[in-house]
Amino acid sequence: MTDIEIPYKENRDWRYRLFEILPGFLSWSLLALPIVLSLINVTLACIFILAYLLIYVSRTFGVNVRALQGYYTMQQHKKLPWQDMLKELEKGEVAQADVQRPKWHYDNLLRRQVKPPVLQPSDVIHLMMVATYNESREVLEPTIQAVLASQHDMKKVMLVIAYEERGGAEVEATVKELIKEYGDKFLHAAAFKHPKDTPREIRGKGGNITYAARQLEPYFKEHNIDPLRVLVTTLDADNRPDPQYIGALTYLYCVAPDPARVSIQPISMYTNNIWDAPAPMRVIATGNSFYNIVLALRQHVLRNFSAHAQSLAGLQKTDYWSVRTIVEDGHQFWRSYFTFDGQYQMLPLYVPIYQDAVLANGYVKTLKAQFIQLRRWTYGASDIAYVVSKGYMHKNKVPRGDLLTKVLRLIESHVTWAAAPLIAFFGGFIPAMVNHDSYAANQLPIIISNIQTVALIGFSASIFVSFKTLPPKPARYKRRRSLWMLLQWVYLPVTTIVYNSLAALYSQTRLMFGKYLDKFDVTEKAVRDENKNYHV
Repeated sequence: MTDIEIPYKENRDWRYRLFEILPGFLSWSLLALPIVLSLINVTLACIFILAYLLIYVSRTFGVNVRALQGYYTMQQHKKLPWQDMLKELEKGEVAQADVQRPKWHYDNLLRRQVKPPVLQPSDVIHLMMVATYNESREVLEPTIQAVLASQHDMKKVMLVIAYEERGGAEVEATVKELIKEYGDKFLHAAAFKHPKDTPREIRGKGGNITYAARQLEPYFKEHNIDPLRVLVTTLDADNRPDPQYIGALTYLYCVAPDPARVSIQPISMYTNNIWDAPAPMRVIATGNSFYNIVLALRQHVLRNFSAHAQSLAGLQKTDYWSVRTIVEDGHQFWRSYFTFDGQYQMLPLYVPIYQDAVLANGYVKTLKAQFIQLRRWTYGASDIAYVVSKGYMHKNKVPRGDLLTKVLRLIESHVTWAAAPLIAFFGGFIPAMVNHDSYAANQLPIIISNIQTVALIGFSASIFVSFKTLPPKPARYKRRRSLWMLLQWVYLPVTTIVYNSLAALYSQTRLMFGKYLDKFDVTEKAVRDENKNYHV
């Protein structure tokens, strides 16, 4: 497929608009269904609500089991000797007979003996691209330091800071200072200023990092570097890779059958400032971390999200990232999927990149910033119209069965995001409100309450993982802060409804009426020092 771009607003025909309306229509219809069924047949309404709740709770149990599996897998991968395994991958054998390696490592060694590898670990150059808008040095510098703390040869790593002209002179000065201070520790370091008000671009991260990537093209040509050798990781200003990240990423990239046709997704863990964030934000951040751990075990639904890696060769095929959407990360999967005619893979990397929970300078500002962040994430529903349009309304060679499965999963995930929590929490009261005399309607809330009580047992796994993934408690906090980390979970029903369902409904409703989000609202990232002062 040659045209993979999102059509501009004025070029979206009625068919495209139909599928922009679809997710919101389905979500609102699903929410209205208990009321409609209660008016028609209250018993049927009770059956529907009960069945939907049982599905929702069973999936919640599954998520908790997967969270435990994912946590233990992540811990194992963080402890693996990736640098030793890279040397063994290069040599084609495990030289020491007394060392223990995972079975899949031996399988990879055998596979490379049968089929010559496309790349050796020593060939790979990493480009760590940090995108920033108006973040302070206190936010940016720890990200660069985290990259430098990697257990990898930094002369195989490039650093690029992509910053915005609209961020102002202070941000530009900070970026240049950081490049001057840390640049000589990398193979190459540079900063590129994305011009403000670039025509036909949405104000967002996609335009920023795409501009920076294009400015690097002369460097690669001058040094005769094959784009397939370059593996690009996109980082937000607050993203701090685990020390094992680059080594594990190199390994996974080298064993991929076709490195140009893969994206590699590490686990995003929102724990950098988890002790400083308000309780509702801690609950949301922990829930997001759980979800990313679970997704790593479900490769068939894994998509680019936040920090992710892709070869420069693959990025050049897609003309880098989209400059027309505020959800350039998840959308990049679909651009790549159609560019390579469906022959494209997402590979999970069970090593984390640590990120910030939402924290602004003030409690109310933090609450607002959290909703804005989730509003942006849920705007991924805009991809539904794009995928249907490119998949079914344009000529392509994408396998039809695979495309249909992906489209249905995409629709289901966004509708569930918007409607499921509201039905689970409030659906049981609707039949009795419509029909006071129905025995079934009056018994339904009691039955649902018992089911939800049982569901709390499974929820204990989430609490366990939340405590196991906490970073050390800062000295500025007393021991009772740990107790609040347990009690915070009473916020879960509120945060699930207000910050998940309502954010998703907001985004989908805007799409229904063509009120597009045409600006990337940057989530404010504040850090607190030992005196509990904020630095934005």
